[in-house]
Amino acid sequence: MRKLLYALAATTLLITSWAHAAPELRSDHPERYTVVKGDTLWDISGRFLSEPWYWPEIWHVNPQVANPHLIYPGDLLALVYIDGKPRITKVASNNGVVKLSPKVRSKQIDTPIPAIPLDAIGSFLTDTRIVSHELIDAAPYVLEGKDSRILTGAGDRVYARGKKPADKVGLFRRSKEFVDPDTGEFLGLEARSIARGNVVAEDGDILTLDLTRSSEEVRIGDRLLVNEDRRLTTSFVPSSPDREVEGKMISVDGGVTQIGQYNVVAINRGSREGLEAGNVMAILKAGNLARDPVTNEIVELPSERAGLLMVFQVYEKMSYGLILKATRSLTVGDKVTNP
Repeated sequence: MRKLLYALAATTLLITSWAHAAPELRSDHPERYTVVKGDTLWDISGRFLSEPWYWPEIWHVNPQVANPHLIYPGDLLALVYIDGKPRITKVASNNGVVKLSPKVRSKQIDTPIPAIPLDAIGSFLTDTRIVSHELIDAAPYVLEGKDSRILTGAGDRVYARGKKPADKVGLFRRSKEFVDPDTGEFLGLEARSIARGNVVAEDGDILTLDLTRSSEEVRIGDRLLVNEDRRLTTSFVPSSPDREVEGKMISVDGGVTQIGQYNVVAINRGSREGLEAGNVMAILKAGNLARDPVTNEIVELPSERAGLLMVFQVYEKMSYGLILKATRSLTVGDKVTNP
C-alpha cells in the first residue's frame, strides 16, 4: 500500500519511476541566461543541468509572466531556489511582464523555441507517415499525367483511379517497411509525401486532380491519401520515459552506415510501450566479443553508453528520434534504453 501511494505521489509530481534522483546542476551553470534565436530547449537545459532530460522537474512556471509555459527568444531565465530546491524560471519585471527586447519579440518571429532543431526533423513531422499495408493498398493511385506523361509536378494535371478520399489530397510513395529485428513483427510502412493536389473532377472511379505542390516528380502508382495538414508540434520537452523501455535503432534516414549527431533514426518502440514525444533515450553500443585466454570461451563484453536521442514522432509500434549526442560512431542495431 505504501508503495502504491508513493507511486501515485511521484506521478502527481511528474517524477518518473525511473528517475527519482534530484536534477543535478552543472558546475559551470549560469545564474541567468537570455534566450537567443536559434536556441533549443535541449540546448538551454544542457546549460543548467548535467542531465538535460530532468528539465520538467526543475522548470518553474511563473504566473506573473505572459505565456509562462513557453520560452521565446529574448526571454530572461534565472536560477532560483524555492523551498531550498533549484528551479529555473522566467524573470518578470515589476509589472509582471518579462523584460524583452522589442526587436527580438516582434510579431514576425514571436514563436516559442523548439525542443530540438526543426530543420533536422521538419519533414518527418509534416511529410512522413507510418501506415499499414491495408491502408496504402486501398488508396487511389496515379494512372498517368496529362498528355500521357508518366512524370509530373506542381502545376500539372494527373489522373488517378479509386474512391476519392477528399477534395484536397496528398500524394504519397511507399518507402521503408519496418519489421522488429527480434520478433519479426510488422511495425509499419513509411509513406513519403511527394505532392499535394485538388480533385477537380470525378468520372466513375477516375479522378482528375491538379497538383498544387510537389517535392519530387509524381509517378504512376503513387497513392492518394487524405491531406492531414499536420502542424509542427514543437512544445514537447526533454524528459525520461515514465516506464522502463528497451529497444533498438532499426533504420536511419538517408541510408548512411555510420550514424552521428542530428541523424534521424527509427526505433522499434512506440506509444504502446509508453513512449511520448520529448522522451530522451540512451544509446548503448554492444560490447565486442573476446576470447577468454584461460578457458578459450567467447565472451561478450559489457555494452557501453555511446549517445543520446530524443523521440519526436511516436506511432503505436515504433517512433522516430533525433540523435542529439554521439560519443562514437553508431549503427543500426544499437540498443536504446532509459537515460
